[in-house]
Amino acid sequence: MPDDDMKRRAFVSVTAAALTAGPTPSRHVDPALIAYFQEQLEGHYRADMLLGPHDLIGTVSEQYALIDRLIRVAGGETRRGLLRVGAAYAALVGWLYQDAGDMGGASFWRGITQEIAMRSRDPHLIGYSLVNQAQVRTDLHDGRGVIDLCETALENRQVLVPKIRIMAMQQQAHGASLTGDRPAVDQLIDEADGLLDRVDDDLPWGNACRRTPNYLEVQRATCYGRLGLGREARDLWTQVLADVPETARRDRGVYLARQATAAAAASDPEQAVEIAREAAQIAVDTRSVRMRKELGALQRVMRPWQDAPIGQDLVEVLAPVDERG
Repeated sequence: MPDDDMKRRAFVSVTAAALTAGPTPSRHVDPALIAYFQEQLEGHYRADMLLGPHDLIGTVSEQYALIDRLIRVAGGETRRGLLRVGAAYAALVGWLYQDAGDMGGASFWRGITQEIAMRSRDPHLIGYSLVNQAQVRTDLHDGRGVIDLCETALENRQVLVPKIRIMAMQQQAHGASLTGDRPAVDQLIDEADGLLDRVDDDLPWGNACRRTPNYLEVQRATCYGRLGLGREARDLWTQVLADVPETARRDRGVYLARQATAAAAASDPEQAVEIAREAAQIAVDTRSVRMRKELGALQRVMRPWQDAPIGQDLVEVLAPVDERG
């Protein structure tokens, strides 16, 4: 059964870095390695913005495998530090699989993130891992599942740094948008916005709220688009895109695709197609499945114009994306 064999090989490839069999030979583990992996992690975050997922999955997975081997032989504070950085690497691998459209791989690595976070006994990482699980539930359109996970993360909010509370609340807003609850979306994002000035931790992971301009308005615009609020979403995307740096090219492509969909929902197909031109080129360059899905959403909203000249223009604009699969 060739299909079964192919699926089995793909699963082995996805899981290999996290399921390395022991025992691991004893060795000295220098505490300086923790800072080394943290510095590498920041570089991977930057590269992800520029390259997309496919060129990074192998590199980050292999580094996680090395961290895992070191955790097995390290002791004391060094081991705890490696557990914390290992959870952050597993979370990044999970994100890369999610961006590549492999939800099975994403779910597996989100589970590894949660396991390592629990082993680290770090409440901030445990909350972060739950938000990571909620991100997968968001892509699966399971609004109630998203809300469950985020509410669990926030149960001990008094001990969580503001950054983790922000992450959980904005993700819960996505869950609310999936259940059609606009008041909850605005309430959660507004509450998270009140915490932004208090983010001052030195944790090397989960820093999108500091690194991404208009981070919470990006979430609000995405939720508004999901709620069918075309004009409100389009106007917010215009505000957001004005501040997106050149180094965040993949994110820019996702935002443009969402803005194009919002323009179509606001009955402005010409603007939608014009915006889609740039998004389509970025989708081809980065091979982001997430971006292709956003452009697929645009095609669905543009169906009322599919037989009109503007509909044919969209087909031409998206042809290179479709060709790359």
